[in-house]
Amino acid sequence: MSGNKSRNIVQPKGGFFQDISIRLRLILRLLADRRVSPFLKLIPIGTIVYLVIPDLVLGPLDDALIIWLGTVLFVELCPPEVVEEHKAALQRTITAEWRDAPKEGEGDVVDGEFREE
Repeated sequence: MSGNKSRNIVQPKGGFFQDISIRLRLILRLLADRRVSPFLKLIPIGTIVYLVIPDLVLGPLDDALIIWLGTVLFVELCPPEVVEEHKAALQRTITAEWRDAPKEGEGDVVDGEFREE
């Protein structure tokens, strides 16, 4: 391939853990956004508080359910245009220029020798 080609480099899907990471960063960005109601911001804060206070019901299943419900409810109740703006910023593609490595005999290669004096 000779010449330069412009390509969009799309980051590969990372699976479950990358989805959780993006979701957490989305929630943090929405918490910092002034366009989101302060009352809505109490939902994820309340889920964190729920983890700190001792459980009334035994077992980790209720904790996972409350965290899931709190995060989903918070994102769904936020203004859709604000959520889409932050999602797009988190999953933006990187525009780059593709260059093939120079083949042997091409490019600016300078041969030299090293002498110790």
